[in-house]
Amino acid sequence: MKVVHVNKVNDPVNFSECLVKAKEFEINNNVGEAIRMYHKCVRLTPASEFAYNRLLILYRKSKQYKKELAVIKQGIRFFDSLFTKQKKLKRNNTITRLSNALMKSTGLADKKGKLLFEQQPILKWKQRALLVEKRLEKESQKN
Repeated sequence: MKVVHVNKVNDPVNFSECLVKAKEFEINNNVGEAIRMYHKCVRLTPASEFAYNRLLILYRKSKQYKKELAVIKQGIRFFDSLFTKQKKLKRNNTITRLSNALMKSTGLADKKGKLLFEQQPILKWKQRALLVEKRLEKESQKN
């Protein structure tokens, strides 16, 4: 049996069309459709920091803090795994040695070569997650 996926009429199939459609919905104050489109953008191109940020803004404006926190955690997981994969790639030993020496000398890494900072957007999203968790805690105390 063949499964056919039905596309909604005028539903974009590539990332740039999806962003344009989402922005149009946003401009027309159709927040629900804009959120749906930005989620589709994230599915099409998971490394799109812009789509994650727009989702966070829309959820924040509509005071859907649990959903905002879920998107933050999804973005952190994806970008963390992306950066971890990049670190594990096999590279030329000379380039790796020189890169590690440069990072140590500039204070970006410790003596063992471990990075001393969080990469963007992870740091920004972790800070935002703390704020959202505090807001959710305050709301639960009110109820």
